[in-house]
Amino acid sequence: MSKILVVDDEARIRQIIKKYAEFEGHSVFEAVDGMQAIEVCKEQSFDIIIMDVMMPELDGFSACKEIRKFCNTPIIMLSARGEEYDKIHGFELGTDDYVVKPFSPKELMMRVNAVLKRSNAQNTDKKDVFTYKGLTVDFSARIVTIDGNRIEMTPKEYELFFFMVKNKGIALTREKLISEVWGYDFFGDERTLDTHIKLLRKSLGEYSKCIVTLRGVGYRFETN
Repeated sequence: MSKILVVDDEARIRQIIKKYAEFEGHSVFEAVDGMQAIEVCKEQSFDIIIMDVMMPELDGFSACKEIRKFCNTPIIMLSARGEEYDKIHGFELGTDDYVVKPFSPKELMMRVNAVLKRSNAQNTDKKDVFTYKGLTVDFSARIVTIDGNRIEMTPKEYELFFFMVKNKGIALTREKLISEVWGYDFFGDERTLDTHIKLLRKSLGEYSKCIVTLRGVGYRFETN
């Protein structure tokens, strides 16, 4: 059983999510806006947070930014807006997934379970470190440094980068990356992968050249 925090100013939405989550055995807590969500997260820990974007007092994006200052709990954003800018903004703030309203409760639960599965797998990784010149990747601590300076990445950037580094020198198809990083039940499109590759290259600076685009295929991480 996992602890889920549902943050939405609409009681109907909270109740629908709670109904389906509890049916699958999860424990559900609620918050009516971003301010309350931050306070609740400071008082107790959760396995995942489902948070609406448009809320009174404090919107979901702002709440996510504040929560990321003290915890790395996976966050799935809900929004009636499906513009690429909003999705990119959410990913940059560290959200793990983005679901557009109106949504299927069953699909949302599939996404929740996929994120929880990845999160649990990461927490059981053994100590492992990769180094290349000034680049150091500590898989177990989820820390990336360049010349001794820690590089801040979103949770999804970490997952994507770690998978590529662990498969260094191997041509990874777009389908392979999506299935391994987002899960086989991913309902988005391939532009989500391209967006994260773009963000990842920005984070890596001079080492962005290590991520090679294989036209018509996918990407490869190489250090040659």
